[in-house]
Amino acid sequence: MIYWLTLSTLITFTAYAIDKYRAVRHKRRISEFFLLSLTFLGGTLGALLAMVIFRHKVSKKIFLLKLSGIIVLQVLICAGLWRLGVSEL
Repeated sequence: MIYWLTLSTLITFTAYAIDKYRAVRHKRRISEFFLLSLTFLGGTLGALLAMVIFRHKVSKKIFLLKLSGIIVLQVLICAGLWRLGVSEL
């Protein structure tokens, strides 16, 4: 599990960095759906770090709301799995 989280964090961080790079240069962007999908699949830490470091997507209220929803959903999923006794987390 730790390998998955590390890899997904790095991939998500890189995707947010590339999107910021493209945004500054007015190039074709990575879709918000893709960024949020990476976040949901385990890249939450990478997304949050990239948002702070690159100041990317921090003023987009709808994006922040969706991101917050993903984090809440992840917490609920983890709590549910923990309650069921799944020890792979």
